[in-house]
Amino acid sequence: MNIGMLWFDNDSKAELTTRIERAAHYYREKYGKQPNICFVHPSMVKTVPSDDANKTVVRGEIELRTSKSVLPNHFWIGINGTLSHSSS
Repeated sequence: MNIGMLWFDNDSKAELTTRIERAAHYYREKYGKQPNICFVHPSMVKTVPSDDANKTVVRGEIELRTSKSVLPNHFWIGINGTLSHSSS
């Protein structure tokens, strides 16, 4: 992903998928396109060990990747041109 939107959501009571859905909804409203990739800090994903910064997890239509360069509670969300994208 070359271009994306940085989203902050520190609602610790909400599930990660809910927080990603909020970011995706805002992205769709603002840019008119469905995002298909989201980067989060490894500590935010329970199923991914913190030391594996490139692990890929797919959640619905949005590919979830971890990166230590993204701060906790931040979501770098956008469109990855190399992924298949069913919605326009």
